Amino acid sequence: MPEHPPTLPVPPESADGERSGVTDAQPAADARPPVRDGDPVEGGRSGPADARPVGDAGPPVFGVRPADDERAELIDALPTGAVGGQPVGADRSTLRLALTVGGLVLAVLLGFGLGRANPGPSTPSATSAAAATVDHPHAPGTGAHDHGAATDQAADSGAGGLSVSSGGYTLTPSAVEFGVGRAGEFRFQVRDERRRPVTRFGVVHDKPLHLVVVRRDLSGYQHLHPTMAPDGTWSVPLTLGQPGVWRAYADFTAVADDGRQTAATLGVDLVAPGGYAPRPLPAPATTTTVDGFSVGYEGTPEVGKALPLRFTVSAGGAPAALERYLGAYGHLVALREGDLGYLHVHPVATPAGDTVTFWVTAPGPGRYRMYLDFQVAGVVRTAEFTVTVS
Repeated sequence: MPEHPPTLPVPPESADGERSGVTDAQPAADARPPVRDGDPVEGGRSGPADARPVGDAGPPVFGVRPADDERAELIDALPTGAVGGQPVGADRSTLRLALTVGGLVLAVLLGFGLGRANPGPSTPSATSAAAATVDHPHAPGTGAHDHGAATDQAADSGAGGLSVSSGGYTLTPSAVEFGVGRAGEFRFQVRDERRRPVTRFGVVHDKPLHLVVVRRDLSGYQHLHPTMAPDGTWSVPLTLGQPGVWRAYADFTAVADDGRQTAATLGVDLVAPGGYAPRPLPAPATTTTVDGFSVGYEGTPEVGKALPLRFTVSAGGAPAALERYLGAYGHLVALREGDLGYLHVHPVATPAGDTVTFWVTAPGPGRYRMYLDFQVAGVVRTAEFTVTVS
């Protein structure tokens, strides 16, 4: 009797239900799990919930016509006699052509229907992508960067003080209401992302923190230098001379635990209760007078360009002897009308004399109020100018 091959032991099932140890074994047709919406199948495809594998023909393929040999077998199986007692008018070639065209039409319709039932992932349009780019928030005090077609002034680069938080730091005041004309004390902390008070700051312009306070009509400018307690609380005497909403700017460079330094300008509104009567912004001019000193400047700021502004101070027709103040012979702040965007402009190192030069880059068009602090004979004075940037 012929020898029968030995019966191979059936290997145990693995954790995922497949048998291991026989690489050429084929699973039974009913062993394949059904394909659910979005589930991958063989070949890396995915299909609808009613898709099923067909025998051992591989993964299901939708919208593709059968192979030529399968189509030929179907055609050969068609009857060639009479239909209903009448001779068949078409020959085998005509039937082949009709079946081919019909198969193509059916494949196209099937593919179209499946495509509508299983739409692919949507691709954001160019408009939505541009909107996402424009709408992202900006950190006050950061350098210039392109915004494409953005026109919102609050999103312009280079202007700080537009937010109470920036770069992981938040300005936290203890109180924001002050009696009109009454001396008070403004107390606040700068906190990090973990809500911890920051106690380490870089010294910029001879001070670890500069506080600028101005009413929203750009009047009542004050440049102050608070002192910090060991717990990170800053305090400074403050008087708000007129009723209305005021803006306080904290300009500083925070030092993180790892030594990383972050420059930021944070802003918060203060309130002096009472009837607010805003003053119109003075007309643009390149000269002004303060306490007997004549102050003027040369140069015109432009949007996106760093251009020099050269200030000259004189008294009685003679050049004034400017003294160093905050590490330079002048200190310039510019505020934009409307959103009160803050520009802290750094001076150019110059020898002693009656002039001081600053490189200024306007972040956007509009009217700005410039405040030049200068010191003569130990007294600090502020000259104010309105400039229009087109």
